[in-house]
Amino acid sequence: MLSYKGYVGQVEFDDEANIFHGEIIGIRDVITFQGKSVAEIRKAIKDSVEDYFDMCKKHKKEPEKPFSRKLILRLNSDFHRKVACAALRDGKSINKQIMETLDEKTA
Repeated sequence: MLSYKGYVGQVEFDDEANIFHGEIIGIRDVITFQGKSVAEIRKAIKDSVEDYFDMCKKHKKEPEKPFSRKLILRLNSDFHRKVACAALRDGKSINKQIMETLDEKTA
């Protein structure tokens, strides 16, 4: 994955076409990019995001922000109670408890 200005691009390699192609993830708008080398794909993501900003400005539209910072979890009531009790025991909010736990798992 590549990133530029907070936008994250998932990249794949097409062996038949001998080209890297990618798409920005985490937004509804479609931003794609491609290149034949790592250097080209790195430049392409930057160019595509900047083109997106220009297009939004031209159409007087606010660029969609990547990853809204909101994540809705559906928990059964027993698990919700366990998380809430663990957070209370540790003197943290449920949000902070979950963030720290996930941070440990993704580090």
